Amino acid sequence: MAVSALLAPAKGRAAPPPAAAAVEIDRLISALADSGCEFQRNGRWYDAGRAQSHLRRKLDWLVERDMVASAEQFIERAATRSSVSGRAYQVRCPNRPAEPSATWLRRALEGIREPTPPSR
Repeated sequence: MAVSALLAPAKGRAAPPPAAAAVEIDRLISALADSGCEFQRNGRWYDAGRAQSHLRRKLDWLVERDMVASAEQFIERAATRSSVSGRAYQVRCPNRPAEPSATWLRRALEGIREPTPPSR
């Protein structure tokens, strides 16, 4: 057996992200889907539902290659720019100017990670 075959990653053996990261990533994508914002990729604006589908496909691609272990890696590797054109993604919410998707998603991640105050 060739050494390269031993060193190559095995197909179908990619590890999913750790459970906590998977939950955060799912919540991030859902936050965008539920936001009412639009998502720009390659110069065209899409509704949040289409953005969600696109980002889930990119997430699946990363998971298959064992390339995402945190929400930050997901943002950087899948949700910041087009892997085809290299153009940055944008998010535009009602009554707000467009901003880089990475900025929007990092802010959403901070909100997800904020501890919920105890109810009285």
